[in-house]
Parts: sequence; structure tokens; C-alpha cells
Amino acid sequence: MSRRPAADLEAGLKRLHLPTIRRIASEMFAQAEKESWTYRELLEQLVAEEVAHRCETRIARAVRKAGFPFLKTIEQFDFTFQTSVKLKALGRFLGPELVEEGRGAVLLGRPGRGKTHLAIAIAYRAIQNGYEARFETAVALLGRLHKAQAAGRLDEVLAEYVDPEVLVIDELGYLTYGPDAANFLFPLVDQRYLKRRPILITSNKDPGDWGKVLHDPDLAEAIVDRLLERGEVIRLSGKSYRQPAAESAEHALSAT
Repeated sequence: MSRRPAADLEAGLKRLHLPTIRRIASEMFAQAEKESWTYRELLEQLVAEEVAHRCETRIARAVRKAGFPFLKTIEQFDFTFQTSVKLKALGRFLGPELVEEGRGAVLLGRPGRGKTHLAIAIAYRAIQNGYEARFETAVALLGRLHKAQAAGRLDEVLAEYVDPEVLVIDELGYLTYGPDAANFLFPLVDQRYLKRRPILITSNKDPGDWGKVLHDPDLAEAIVDRLLERGEVIRLSGKSYRQPAAESAEHALSAT
């Protein structure tokens, strides 16, 4: 095979959309020469750096799109403090099977038990596994769907919550919702159920009590049935994460 005329490397990498290789090429060339890399080893290193950077960029973009109020990972969850849940028991929610099998969960417990942290950590792991996620509080979700119906845009807004592979609905049952709450939540849950897309819901109310929360026992039962057919309830009990901080503050004040 005849050798082609030398092309401008910078222009070629730019045309091929390889920004990381463009940025590190000179440094890599120098290291390769110093350490006597083969052409294959040099190419492998350049490609590996490009792939790693693209993965980091994709994850960062997906996290911003998800709308998490804060970012927490499963590694940051204190299982020694919150002993009612075990890391081993969460394995089926931390791998690709969460999405591939359409699993879901209701994270149930009183305030301060780590439910939101855990839901975000599971959703973030799904992002790391190559999927997209969306976070919304229950009150914001139901309020937005209510306004969308009034504006004739319900199907359009519903699609925004159906499309992501993982949906987190936070704090269901904490606040009072309108009398039509179940009418908005049911089609969302039903469409995601049919597409086998998991939902993670945090709540301080047992699913058996959601009929009162959503003002419609029949629709609430249908919602729970769909959520738990391929999902489960994860109960978080024990002490509140916020209690030690409150106790420390109270002790500091009393000492002054």
C-alpha cells in the first residue's frame, strides 16, 4: 500500500471530532518516544483517553439533564448508620438490570432516613451505566401536569417524564395535592409500566395509604400494582441523619 501524502494532523483530528487526542497528542508523542512505545501502544493510549473523556462528558451532561437537587453516590451512603438497608440487597438496582428488566422501588421511611440520597444514588449509577434519568418532586410533577392539561399540553409534558429510562419521584405524601392528583400520576405510571421503565419513589406514607394521599383509592391501588409488579418496597428505619446535627447544635448552644 502506497503511503499517502502527510496531512495536517491538527486539522484532521478537528475534522474527525477528536478534541481529547488533539489536546494530548504532543505530550503522548513525547512519552511514547521516551518509553519506546510501539505504534499500537501509542494508538491504544490515545483512543483510551478519548473514550474516557467522552464518557465523563456524557455523564456530566446526563447529570445536568436529570435535574438532581444534589449529587450523591452509593459509595457516599452510610450503611453503618442506616443499618435497615444492606448494600448487597441493592445490587439488583445498581446494575444494568434496573433498566433492562424494568425494575423499580418505593423507598419508604420517615424524614431524614436517606431515601432521597439512595434514590439519587441509584439513578446516578444508571447514568454511569449508560442510561438517562430524571428527578422531580411529587408536588412539582403533579403541579406541572395540572398546568399542562389546562394549557392543552398534557401529552407533551407527560412524554418528558416517560422518555428517560429512570424516573425519580421524590417526597410523595409529604404535601397536600389537588383532588385530581391520581388522574395525573396514573397515566405516567401506566405508560412507564408498559414501556418497562423503572420509577423510584420516595415516600413517608405506606403505599397502602396512597389512596388518601392521591384522593382516589382505586387509582392509587392501580398505581401501586404497576409499580410493584416488577419493583419492591425498601423500608428505611432507624435514626434520622439530621438528628445528630441537631443534637450537636443544641449542645453547643447550651454550652455557651
